Amino acid sequence: MKKKLFKTETEQQEASQIQRIQTRIPPFWPDDPELWFAQIENQFQLSGITADGTKYGYVAGSLEARFASEVRDILTAPPSENKYGTLKKELIRRLSITQEQKTKQLLELEELGDRKPSQFLRHLQQLAGTAVPESLLRSIWSNRLPTNVRAILATQADVNLTKVADLADAIVSTTTIQPLGPTVNTLDDTIKNLVDKVAQLQTELRGRPTNREKGKSRTTEQFKKQNLRQMLVPLQVRKQGEKM
Repeated sequence: MKKKLFKTETEQQEASQIQRIQTRIPPFWPDDPELWFAQIENQFQLSGITADGTKYGYVAGSLEARFASEVRDILTAPPSENKYGTLKKELIRRLSITQEQKTKQLLELEELGDRKPSQFLRHLQQLAGTAVPESLLRSIWSNRLPTNVRAILATQADVNLTKVADLADAIVSTTTIQPLGPTVNTLDDTIKNLVDKVAQLQTELRGRPTNREKGKSRTTEQFKKQNLRQMLVPLQVRKQGEKM
């Protein structure tokens, strides 16, 4: 009977040793602590680890110093019961908040630049990973868009973010304004040529003026050119041309 008991104890020790070897805990993932716990709990289940203290020990022993410092109060004075559950809950809560804040700060430094709104959204999504909720990412993204685009997108709060980004692309492409300078200059040159041609035709129709009429004709011609120009060129365009 004693021999059988000794054998059983030996087998238990060997099984415990094998269990410790087979249970491999991956490095802690600060970007997604909830997923990390899901992974190690699968390992616990496969290895038959159910004791609260054992699971607590695995987690506590796998934390790097920078992450352990976030739960220092628990590690230095663990609760008498539910050690693992308490450590898990606080790691997820504290590190998730910290990571979200850090990622938010990073995202808020990004600017739209010359990218399309949809390209900018994908860039932010890549930076954020899973650490930032979509609602926060949506807010950060939309605040970087031009004012006129934001005003239209404000009515699309319930629409899928990807579709909203496509809509933003369409708005930007249809509201792109060309520089005004070259257009005004071109129009000004065209009007000047037109005025000169009309004046030339008027002169040819009248024939050559006499010497006495030259001074008067020249003044009248300049006056007509000015009036014709005012009729042909809208007031707004004239003002813009004068400013330039």
